[in-house]
Amino acid sequence: MEEQVINTALKREHKVKIFLMGEAVECENIEHSRFKVKEEMNKFQELTGELLACGTCLKSRLLDETSSCPISTMDDCVKVVEWSDKMVTF
Repeated sequence: MEEQVINTALKREHKVKIFLMGEAVECENIEHSRFKVKEEMNKFQELTGELLACGTCLKSRLLDETSSCPISTMDDCVKVVEWSDKMVTF
């Protein structure tokens, strides 16, 4: 559901950046018959959304960065907060 909201915002020409933390960095591995997470993430990238993932969170789960979830730092997270005029957390 969140992915649909985010992609709708991009379609309405809003700029969207996402910083994944904690278990959210595992989202690429979610397989569900009803929720097409990977498909929505691909749409997000096609619509030029920016996705970042906490490096520490990835490493603690023994995950590597991917093209859709590059390893990022807390400095990157702060930059996203400074960049934004609105923040939404799901």
